[in-house]
Amino acid sequence: MSAAAVDPITLELYRHRFAGVAEEMGVTLRRTGYSPNIKERLDFSCAIFDGRGAMIAQAAHIPAHLGAMPASVHTILARFPHWEPGDVVIVNDPFEGGNHLPDITMIAPVFVEGGAGDPAGRPDFFVASRAHHADVGGMTPGSLPLSTEIYQEGIIIPPVKLYKRGVLDEDLLRLILRNVRTPGERRGDLAAQRAAAAIGARRLQELVDRFGYGEVLAYAGHLQAYSERLTRAAIARWPDGTYRFEDVLELVEGEQVTLVPIRVAATIHHDEITFDFTGTAAMVHGSLNAVIAITQSACYYVVRCLVGEEVPMNAGCFAPVHVVAPAGSLVHAQAPAAVAGGNVETSQRITDVVLGALAQALPEEIPAASQGTMNNLTIGGLRAEGSGPYAYYETIGGGMGASARGDGMSGVQVHMTNTLNTPVEALEMVFPFRVVRYSLRPGSGGAGRHRGGDGIVREYEILAPATVTMLSERRAVAPWGLAGGEPGQPGRNCLIHANGQVEELPSKFSRRLMPGDRLRIETPGGGGWGSPA
Repeated sequence: MSAAAVDPITLELYRHRFAGVAEEMGVTLRRTGYSPNIKERLDFSCAIFDGRGAMIAQAAHIPAHLGAMPASVHTILARFPHWEPGDVVIVNDPFEGGNHLPDITMIAPVFVEGGAGDPAGRPDFFVASRAHHADVGGMTPGSLPLSTEIYQEGIIIPPVKLYKRGVLDEDLLRLILRNVRTPGERRGDLAAQRAAAAIGARRLQELVDRFGYGEVLAYAGHLQAYSERLTRAAIARWPDGTYRFEDVLELVEGEQVTLVPIRVAATIHHDEITFDFTGTAAMVHGSLNAVIAITQSACYYVVRCLVGEEVPMNAGCFAPVHVVAPAGSLVHAQAPAAVAGGNVETSQRITDVVLGALAQALPEEIPAASQGTMNNLTIGGLRAEGSGPYAYYETIGGGMGASARGDGMSGVQVHMTNTLNTPVEALEMVFPFRVVRYSLRPGSGGAGRHRGGDGIVREYEILAPATVTMLSERRAVAPWGLAGGEPGQPGRNCLIHANGQVEELPSKFSRRLMPGDRLRIETPGGGGWGSPA
């Protein structure tokens, strides 16, 4: 069927049908999830793929997973050329399709009745979910440590079949659970991912039962082609040229802070765009290294934002976007580099440099820098003397950059994270600490014709001995403004000891805290847009 013969109304219906399958997978994962990180923060993504591993639809969950989940599927398809009904593969290895170890990806084949899939070979579809597990072992609770190699970050799971023909590999699951601090949570969240896969497979079968295998598969391909046409048409309207930008990450070693550059040259040529990160710093002796899938995700995310919401999210969106990143660089890490912070912090900075470059081509479309960090906080220890361990993970919102269209939003998650906060009531029911302050940070947004959004103040009081680890950015270098706008205020981390002494902390630290200690996180504001005058 040619593009001209595709019925546009049917195409739009299939767009929502496929997206609805992915969204319902996400609803299932949330409702059956065990940990607050899944139930409350919604730190997961779900997607469906065709039998070749090309994305058909992804729910609007986590932007950092845009390019990373397809990479996982492609890696797994290369590893497992033959599938059987009931198989389920999991992986978290960043160098074999993952992005960092807490994110466990689960992929299952779908053989539909009436389809063309071979029960001993290629399926008709795949369903996938990627969920951030609050602890997968490693040096510190929460598995986002101040690591220098990946072996310190937790259990590494290469692509393996957790289920074979529908039968759970109990020995493999026992091995995984023995290497984490909170095995009950992990078992529950893995079961929730399995439930999400089951509902995805069921809904795809229902589509085939109702509309026929040929039509469903054909419109999956039509949607991918449609998204590619729309993306190419949008890029073709941008001015050709090469636009360069540079920003930095804060590498903390003891009391010394080293600014590490990320550089990009964005080249727009007709209906394609290439992001070349040549000149970016080499891998660092720390966890800020990002695997190539994360770099691709950040680039895809920016383009996806600029082409508009009317473009269906699938593999077609990626076709006109090319990413060049030298192997061994900060944005194309090689094993056994530490990468825990690359997924969460470096992804934000890659987004910033790509936006900074494109602001030269599209000044009315690009906002000033947002807070530029996820403010990753992990707290872990024992719930009470002699009781079991716990692990808490949170990302904290901040200020959004202003733009030509108006002020930036205050107190929100920005760019590569799209999670909710953990409600204070839920947090204090589950963990042995309390939130004593949670508010906006007035005046932290950059001044301008349009003002940047304000950051957040979130203060925790520790009630039992705990290990606290923080991975954050924009403490030494402020989020930049645009078009004459002023930068937002940098963030601030401080420890208020039980005796009242205030200790300033760097952007990355790991400390043992005692009852009565309070940790205050002040997140950055967004940059302003336009001259304040």
